[in-house]
Amino acid sequence: MKTTINLNDQLLRRAKQRASRRGITLTRFIEDALRAKLMDGDRDVGAFTLQLKTVRGHAPPNVDISDREALYDVLDRP
Repeated sequence: MKTTINLNDQLLRRAKQRASRRGITLTRFIEDALRAKLMDGDRDVGAFTLQLKTVRGHAPPNVDISDREALYDVLDRP
């Protein structure tokens, strides 16, 4: 099947070089890489859990924390 995709220029150059060194076509190289990535995704690696620490804090005085620019101004002060 033919299809059209947009690839980053540097990524495409590297893929062409690697395919050439292996003596295979770019199509074959991309098919092999895609097949390997798809098989890799079939493995059950388990759920990722991010543990966040909750701390108490307070808003800077006289700053509306919904005003991003005002908040940045206060946070950037020495």
